[in-house]
Amino acid sequence: MEKIDKRTSAGRWKLFAVLAVCAAPMVFSYLAYYVIKPGGRTNYGTILDSRLYPMPKLGGSLLGGEAKELDSYSGKWLLLQVDSGACAAPCQKKLYDMRQLRLTQGKEMDRLERVWLITDNQPVDTVLIRAFDGTRMLKVDLTALKKWLPTEENTQLNDHIFMIDPRGNLMMRFPKDADPQKMKKDIAKLLRASAIG
Repeated sequence: MEKIDKRTSAGRWKLFAVLAVCAAPMVFSYLAYYVIKPGGRTNYGTILDSRLYPMPKLGGSLLGGEAKELDSYSGKWLLLQVDSGACAAPCQKKLYDMRQLRLTQGKEMDRLERVWLITDNQPVDTVLIRAFDGTRMLKVDLTALKKWLPTEENTQLNDHIFMIDPRGNLMMRFPKDADPQKMKKDIAKLLRASAIG
């Protein structure tokens, strides 16, 4: 009887050892990603030091001509793009991406505003206004904008989408031709983190 108990006990230990060996890679991968975070960076966009980029007055106006400054949208996260009123294909792609990124946040989407800063006097196509209904469109002073928004090397303002926090701090810049799936993860993390406390 004692021999059977010893064999049963030894068999159990062997089974636990096999299970531990099989589970180890998955356990270590979770630890590495969520605890150790190799390379120290899990965000896709570039985090900016908001102290270096205080929001200026941009001499903004709505398409109808009424004065409107960007800081009037404080209290919400802003997805911000910069482009000509002519809005060629890359501009339309960014408008589309911003709309979809907002929608993919589900119940959190009302915490996001989409803003298009228009840098010239080119008329905005009515079809475009309707297609991206809900996007805030402001005509602004390009000189003030260039002094404020930082770009990556060999890029222009209209290559990026920026994020501004609810207090009006410029805090993230996405790369040229940004991957919407990776942007979505960054935005979800920011919304989740800012909802705590």
